[in-house]
Amino acid sequence: MARIAGLDLPRQKPIHIALTYIYGIGRTLSTKILQKLNILATKRVQDLNEEEISKLRDEVEKSGLQVEGDLRRVEGLNVKRLIEINCFRGQRHRKGLPTRGQRTKTNARTRRGRKRVTVAGKKQAPGK
Repeated sequence: MARIAGLDLPRQKPIHIALTYIYGIGRTLSTKILQKLNILATKRVQDLNEEEISKLRDEVEKSGLQVEGDLRRVEGLNVKRLIEINCFRGQRHRKGLPTRGQRTKTNARTRRGRKRVTVAGKKQAPGK
């Protein structure tokens, strides 16, 4: 089982895809790491030997990349700082709205949540 950066990688996936399960590593960085270590990108995680897994683990940990918990903490602190200084972006974070200038009259469902439809003047059926 390949455990890198405190995360178990999925065994059936190709290694270049499985590395993207680590928060902070995308497709491009995954490919660069594999080229640097001379590991085939199409090789499955279950087919990696212990030597290759240890090389991958060392590369991710020793390369100075912020991944998983460290990166999540830094990003959380950045958002918290914006909220504390009460800047425009911080206000948008506090309200749960898009922070980068997108329109909200339509769209923005991901940030704003589901559409709430109010029915005005609805009469209740008389109880017997």
